[in-house]
Amino acid sequence: MIWEELDAHLDRVPGTVSAYVGRPGARPTWTRRADATHYAASTMKLAVLVALFHATEAGRLDLDAPVPVRNSFDSALSGAPRFANDRDYDNDEAVWDRVGGEASLRWLAERIIVRSSNLATNICIGQVGLPAVAQAWALAGARHSVTGRGIEDFAARDSGIDNLVTAADLAALLGELALGATRPGPLASPAGCAAMLDVLVAQEHREDLAAGLPDGTRIAHKNGWVRGVRHGAGVVFPDDAPPYTIVVCTTTDLADGGADGEVEDDACRLIAHVSERVWAARHDLAG
Repeated sequence: MIWEELDAHLDRVPGTVSAYVGRPGARPTWTRRADATHYAASTMKLAVLVALFHATEAGRLDLDAPVPVRNSFDSALSGAPRFANDRDYDNDEAVWDRVGGEASLRWLAERIIVRSSNLATNICIGQVGLPAVAQAWALAGARHSVTGRGIEDFAARDSGIDNLVTAADLAALLGELALGATRPGPLASPAGCAAMLDVLVAQEHREDLAAGLPDGTRIAHKNGWVRGVRHGAGVVFPDDAPPYTIVVCTTTDLADGGADGEVEDDACRLIAHVSERVWAARHDLAG
């Protein structure tokens, strides 16, 4: 069976590999250490995106309102000095080109996903607030994932305030988004969930999950990476089968592509391999 083959393959991988595969709203078909916590890297941006849309529909934010684009943020650690992002550590020059000006929250939310902009992420967290991001995880039914600080908030990080995810929690959030686009759900209206899925489909970093799929396959996904970590989380929409959620989280020395994430490494190839094998079994997933 494909699942036993994947387990045997992943048993040989150094470090911790977690996985979750299943149809949204159904019991999982295959899991592997799905509740193990990993450093979130940029997968935490999924919860920030949901928090923005949820707050907008609750009347607390306006996605189309312009906000200042500034590179200065409050630390999550009380009493710590403000912090800033490093331009060389980011992936999106488009946001940096607007520093000193303004941009809409909707545009910034898109940059969080399509180019994984760190600067846009921290601006959006400053607008929506970390409690709203925590609420997004809770509304999705996540049990262990935490977004405790912004990106490059080193004072908070060094004090133990961190960003953590599990494969099961990422799958729960993505599954609720997929289901929420078809009927009212806890995260946002069907139109809001559909809009978020469209943003995730437009994601430009495609070195892992998307690389294991046939060209042209629709996948709404977000990945995350730092040295030693590579995650891929998405919902795949085949033309010939119902959609399925797939999450692979790796904390491993195979993830040596560096901070920019543009370099395909062995962790990317590992996630692509899992994605390819799950695609081959797409008709046989539990419903």
